[in-house]
Amino acid sequence: MATGITTYQCPACTAPLHFVGESGKLECDYCGKTYEVAEIERLFQEKESASAAAQAKAEADLDKEKTAAEEMGMTWDAQETAGMKSYNCPACGAQLICDATTAASSCPYCGNPTVAPGQFAGGLRPELVIPFKLDKQAAIAALKQYYRGKKFLPKAFSDQNHIEEIQGVYVPFWLCDCQVEGAATYEATNSRSWKEGDYEITETDYYQVDRSGSLGFARIPVDASTKMPDAHMDAIEPYDYSGLKAFSTAYLPGFLADVYDVSQQESMPRIETRAHNSMGAELQKTVQGYGTVHVQNQSFRICRADMKYALMPVWMLSTKWNGQNFLFAMNGQTGKLIGDLPVDKGKYLAWFAGIALPLMALILGGWFLL
Repeated sequence: MATGITTYQCPACTAPLHFVGESGKLECDYCGKTYEVAEIERLFQEKESASAAAQAKAEADLDKEKTAAEEMGMTWDAQETAGMKSYNCPACGAQLICDATTAASSCPYCGNPTVAPGQFAGGLRPELVIPFKLDKQAAIAALKQYYRGKKFLPKAFSDQNHIEEIQGVYVPFWLCDCQVEGAATYEATNSRSWKEGDYEITETDYYQVDRSGSLGFARIPVDASTKMPDAHMDAIEPYDYSGLKAFSTAYLPGFLADVYDVSQQESMPRIETRAHNSMGAELQKTVQGYGTVHVQNQSFRICRADMKYALMPVWMLSTKWNGQNFLFAMNGQTGKLIGDLPVDKGKYLAWFAGIALPLMALILGGWFLL
């Protein structure tokens, strides 16, 4: 493993390297050279193994980290943490990590401009990552497109929302593989109608339908950050899991990475809800041939679960306007975007009046004629 992301320098000119999602490579802004992730890791692995003393210290520190992260069995290499910086937001409590060359002028979650850097102290090491595929310019273009056609959007907001400050953040996720067992009872009906003389007769047959079964789920995603609204993260799904990579700090240069603050146990209620809803829908699909189907009762349980800690790419912008916070999030792999927008009450009332007044005049005119 490389000694730390601050030492990811261009072998040709020693300038900093950064990961570019479009090419999937590390690129140097100064000399233009490009490198495969595996190539850079191999180079710095060789550099690392050259120092036996550093290796011994890394192993000793690694043992301490393993003890602290015993629950997950995942730890950062001590040399990795030595090259990282931690940005702590005093407003919302967000803790973001990055390499020493990546600057954070504001918090991507709340927009607070006073974000102070400090040394990263460690924590659980992610197992998986989906690297950024879309760059900052693509995110800015998507936001500008998102504003278009929003007739009630205040002009001052679009002029002053600092769209250029959008930041790339690796958001922590738990990915859960689980097996769900469940059973459900449905009330189903079939009806038929016919006429006898002046009467129309309807006959309804009632049935009790029972279903049970088990279903396996792979990588149910739930975000592991209390700062990120769950609705935003759900809205920019899905991610293409074919893009999952084994985690490497080589993917971090140029981006921030959030530290998870929601444990596996705290994430289980959301995982169970998603799994149970899907299980219920699949069971109900098997109840066919009836006119109506209503759920009487159902019960589900997760009988086996395995969690993976992963980082997902998100372009984020948190901006304030008229004392309110507005958060935008875009999937850094697929480009799917969600955002909060303010409403110009003056524009809305003018639009409403433009429709309501002619309609009211038409109604009153018709009433007068009658």
